[in-house]
Amino acid sequence: MEGAELGRGKVTCGSWIRRPENANLVALGKPGSNDHPSSPSLTQIFSFDPKTTTLPSLPLAAHELGASEGHPLTIAAHPSGDDIVFSTSSGGCKILELYGRESNLKLIARKPSILQDIGPQQCLAFSGDGSRLAAGGMDGRLRIFKWPSLQVVLDEPAESSSYRDLDFSLDSELLASTSTDGSARIWRAEDGVLLATLARGLDERFELCRFSRDGARPFLFCTVQKGDKALMGVWNIGSWDRIGHKTLLGKPASAMSISLDGKYLALGGRDGDFCVVELKKMEICHWSRRLHSGTSISSLEFCPTERVLLSTSSECGASTTKLDVPAEWKDWQLYGILLGLFLASVVAYYIFYKNSDSFWDFPEK
Repeated sequence: MEGAELGRGKVTCGSWIRRPENANLVALGKPGSNDHPSSPSLTQIFSFDPKTTTLPSLPLAAHELGASEGHPLTIAAHPSGDDIVFSTSSGGCKILELYGRESNLKLIARKPSILQDIGPQQCLAFSGDGSRLAAGGMDGRLRIFKWPSLQVVLDEPAESSSYRDLDFSLDSELLASTSTDGSARIWRAEDGVLLATLARGLDERFELCRFSRDGARPFLFCTVQKGDKALMGVWNIGSWDRIGHKTLLGKPASAMSISLDGKYLALGGRDGDFCVVELKKMEICHWSRRLHSGTSISSLEFCPTERVLLSTSSECGASTTKLDVPAEWKDWQLYGILLGLFLASVVAYYIFYKNSDSFWDFPEK
């Protein structure tokens, strides 16, 4: 395991940004200092070096928040890599448009009126096809917008509890949500129709949710707090029947992520630990303990192209961790093996022919 902390600055949220040619950037939200007006809240964009799996100390670009906006709460990057949306603690949501390459990256901030007064959002999520943006508010309102028009698809009336987590399905047709009252619901992303509410026991609370990503097994994963036990539950998509549950992290989770290829799932704890689960075996394959020194992990996200995990916490900043999991075969490696086998078969045939008996040699005329 390799980890690289970004100093000791506080970080409230973070997200990967997938740019063209498999380049990856990282967006981090940092709170300002009340004691130092010259240190405002920021949203910063960092480059990422896949060879060293580290982030530099200085950002490529930064956006400074106004004093009335508070600090960044949560952040989401559009699948195209051209936009990021973040919620502020007191000023609604803002959009940052990214222009140019790493050597000359520019940020243009927008604050559409429809996002300006929606208040602090606990969770933000883009659909995989980039056509929908979902926002779960601290005021208990769920909103789904078309992207990029921001036309309202759903504006669910406020409940008594805040939203906790959101995730779109692989095909972008479904949206799962969890709330602080312990409920989990499934919505149709196209029109915002409520499709199902997951059944739960009297002593069960749903906390975090993620859809499977491998395209073969249509499951929904939810962390479940059952009394003093922290479990990972699995539901069938369609019937919404519970398939089963298993103890993995062994303690309440504060963040969850699933890799884009659907092979691994990560759980971050409130004590700064996180584990990575190989979903095919449903077994833990990596542990990082006390990476955030006993501070609750606020965000956790797999790198789009590398086996690297980005984690953030309010006290210990951000960390990129190279995972102790089997290396993936690259395309060029597979082609190299096939070429080697072909060449070996040619050499073997030539040797066999030269050393065969005279039966195979045609008489000369």
